[in-house]
Amino acid sequence: MHVDGNMIVFALYGMFSSGQCPCLSLAFHIVIRPPTRTSNNTMKSSPPFYSQGLETYQVPMSLYAENRHKVLAALRSKLPPSSRGIILLQGGTQPSRHDTDHEPIFRQESYFHYCFGVPLPDCYGALSFGGDDGPAYETTLFVPTWDEEAATVCGEPPDFKEVEEETGVDSVRSVEDLAGWIEEEMKRRGWKEKEEESAGVVNGNHGMETPKLFLLKGLNSDSGNYAQIAHYNGIEAWNHAIDEETLFRCIAECRVKKTSAEISLLRYTNYISSMAHVSVMRACHPGMMEYQLESLFMHHTYYYGGCRLMSYTCICACGPNAKILHYGHAGRPNSRLLLPNDMALLDMGAEYHCYASDITCSFPVSGSFTADQRAIYDAVLNAQIAVIQRLRPGVGWVDMHRIAEREILRGLMDCGVLVTGGEGEDAEKVVDAMLEVDLGAIFMPHGLGHFIGIDTHDVGGYLEGNPPRSTRPGLKKLRTARVMEEGMVITVEPGCYFIQRLLDGAIQNERQGRFINVERLRDFRGFGGVRLEDDVVITADGCENLTQCPRAPQEVMDVMNGGEWPPKIDVLPELKRRWAVCKNGAMEMLDVTVAQKS
Repeated sequence: MHVDGNMIVFALYGMFSSGQCPCLSLAFHIVIRPPTRTSNNTMKSSPPFYSQGLETYQVPMSLYAENRHKVLAALRSKLPPSSRGIILLQGGTQPSRHDTDHEPIFRQESYFHYCFGVPLPDCYGALSFGGDDGPAYETTLFVPTWDEEAATVCGEPPDFKEVEEETGVDSVRSVEDLAGWIEEEMKRRGWKEKEEESAGVVNGNHGMETPKLFLLKGLNSDSGNYAQIAHYNGIEAWNHAIDEETLFRCIAECRVKKTSAEISLLRYTNYISSMAHVSVMRACHPGMMEYQLESLFMHHTYYYGGCRLMSYTCICACGPNAKILHYGHAGRPNSRLLLPNDMALLDMGAEYHCYASDITCSFPVSGSFTADQRAIYDAVLNAQIAVIQRLRPGVGWVDMHRIAEREILRGLMDCGVLVTGGEGEDAEKVVDAMLEVDLGAIFMPHGLGHFIGIDTHDVGGYLEGNPPRSTRPGLKKLRTARVMEEGMVITVEPGCYFIQRLLDGAIQNERQGRFINVERLRDFRGFGGVRLEDDVVITADGCENLTQCPRAPQEVMDVMNGGEWPPKIDVLPELKRRWAVCKNGAMEMLDVTVAQKS
């Protein structure tokens, strides 16, 4: 514990699950301000918050209490009124690198973080409810402890009372107490031994439901992996009481629609990442390496924003590399030299306290667009504007994807890459014919966007009861087909790419090839691609853009030549960018003049 001005900051340190502690994991900074004296001479306590200090955002720990309340309410809505039991979640474990004792930076399991906001490894959390006249539910956190020898490496183990105050849970215990606590709590919630059951009595309790142990098990439709189901030595004794079906659908759906506190936190991650993109754009010039752009972004978000982790592997794709959708992986490690005629496609986003951002900027490395670069850029920008203008509750995401494809196909017709194909002069009918043969998927072979929150590709895209995944090219790449609802946060990321394999296949396909001007297409072989990506929250009557990056071509060129950002005048109000900065740990809205359209 150390004192900084009038704040007290506690640092809790994680521990390796084996009981050893090879190295420090992750510092958890929860700030508790000392009580303040009110006008009537009483002492008033301030709620705790997570912060990385300085001007970084202060995340109220009440955010996680609100999430817990949402989860329990959603679960109980699926159960009989007299239901009772325990929700048990297991946090992530500290990994090591292969067979070594090197520990990569720990990042909490997302469902556990959603409910508790605790970045310690090897924890469990429980919400127990029903069965007595006490609180509606009680929250218990189980954290690892260690001995004096390990404390010389890891620091002192957490003090349970301090952790209670910092996290807002009702009780904190050692993970060693978990098995015994589950048994005691199930009995307190009404569990009786099976031999005590009799006719007309449910588990020995007249008119009451048998307590259940609710565990998380469900398929992530993006990764194809299953959520981590909680396990501890001895849990098999409760197999007859375990429910693995109900919790996942409830908590995944809760994560789809964000609370106001979550949206404010996502606004911060977007603010920091947007300003980092601007910093990279200003520094970019021919002769640099792609990885230098990556390093500048990571430096800015950590140095100025306290973001130790990226939301995903940075994509710094320049020139022909921009056609590789997930460039930057180990086999393509952002290692190309930037050339004067390259377009740069930079897809990078930082996370703060496990909440993500996902932003893509495309710009000419030289600082000014060629005619062909501008033509493709404008097509993608028009697609982004068209979608954002239409986003509101009730619209289908599949329809938004089609709108983006339309704009990109129109742009390719305008620059001569595509032709009418004998369909007449009515441009709309020509685009209809192109969509009918899935030509949009040749130039934009990915989905328009995805939910974002604690994970970059956030959960809930194809939960039961929602529209299924399409089998059509392009549409089948969508990470959701849902109808938009207020509180959803989703990325809007149209793109246009020149991928040789797809282009060659389209040219050889009679239905698609008739629309392609092969001679003009040669000018774009090796071009790469353009993508623009913003994070957008669905509001009651439309949407709000959380991302604050240069988008208009003139904005891009001005920033690359040292221009002011955020701007004094918003020349693209159609993008619905909401301008904000972080001051004194909170997001503060800016007044930016909207340009008058002639």
